[in-house]
Amino acid sequence: MSGFLFVVPPLVGHINPAVGVAAELAARGHRVAWVCADAGLLRRLAGPEAEVLPCAGPAPAARPPELRGPEALKYLWEGYLLPLADAMAPGVRAAARDFRPDVVVADQQAFAGALVAEDLGLPWATSATTSAELTGAYDGMPKVADWLGARLEELRARIGDPAGDTDPRFSPHLLLAFTTPELAGPSAVRGDHIHYVGPSIADRPAAPGFRWERLDPARATVLVTLGTANADAAGRFLTECVAAVRERADRVQAVVADPGGTLQASDDDKDVLVLPYVPQLALLERAGAVVCHAGHNTVCEALWHGVPLVVAPIRDDQPVVAAQVVDAGAGVRVRFGRVSAARLGAALDTVLHEPAHRTAAGRIRAAFRAAGGAPAAAICLERLAAATRPEETR
Repeated sequence: MSGFLFVVPPLVGHINPAVGVAAELAARGHRVAWVCADAGLLRRLAGPEAEVLPCAGPAPAARPPELRGPEALKYLWEGYLLPLADAMAPGVRAAARDFRPDVVVADQQAFAGALVAEDLGLPWATSATTSAELTGAYDGMPKVADWLGARLEELRARIGDPAGDTDPRFSPHLLLAFTTPELAGPSAVRGDHIHYVGPSIADRPAAPGFRWERLDPARATVLVTLGTANADAAGRFLTECVAAVRERADRVQAVVADPGGTLQASDDDKDVLVLPYVPQLALLERAGAVVCHAGHNTVCEALWHGVPLVVAPIRDDQPVVAAQVVDAGAGVRVRFGRVSAARLGAALDTVLHEPAHRTAAGRIRAAFRAAGGAPAAAICLERLAAATRPEETR
């Protein structure tokens, strides 16, 4: 039996893939604990029995919706990711002392996990819940890459080992990428310690109150979601989505996730079902298409089910992931800020009725399922724990 300490930011798309891996490790008899700045969110996603060790941290950054490109990235790092690492570091150290893990599993954006583990001499694995940084996303932006590197060095001096030299985003021991080259593309990094395990899909608590009887089996179901971190920018885009669906209401019905409450919901609406939260995995089993922001978690869950996409990236890694979807042939890209109902409708018609996109989505589905998911990730972590355990304890 080994102990695995998961260090994650309080972001749904980063926690969900780790949940399946942690559940698999627990089922195989290992000790599992978590460090997360939002214990309530973690337990909602991982289950009420999850062992969550105390940790501080700021709430996710509410960025001005107009920020894009390097400005949005700078705001994300300076306004959230770096302060999060500073705040989490004492809790990660205390958790390592009390839980005594054999391996730390650090999300790629939970820098405190990697830096504290390196400082304490603990083996650590990277949980890469987006493939953007695995494909040379900053190769054409050397100033951005240099700026990020400098910020990480400053962070290391504050919370880690100043003499260390590893990038906390890329473990030299084990990197778990929750995708496959069929989606990430030919430029995805390779190495003996890099394992493309595909999406980690685990059962989730059911969203309360979803009325499945409202779904019309005679029409294609389209899931519209911008994730949980983009409510500030959602209003106009969701309104255009609704208009596009209503123009096709004879053959299309939409389920819209609207956590920010930007749309007016009605129980009498038979064409557009608007809810703050939706049972995404269960809906994907019935969906004909997904309209989303190209968040890596949503994209991978859709393609795990073989569902083609209309992607409208907003910021951060989303343009990179959207390009992967288009290059793989599994979807159509539209412009988030300027899209019209007519353009959205045309994109929906394309992915719903032209077979090439569904065929490509099916090809990625097969690759994802062959990669092994959470069980494959758990085996990799077991091997790391066994390889780094002191000789006398083996």
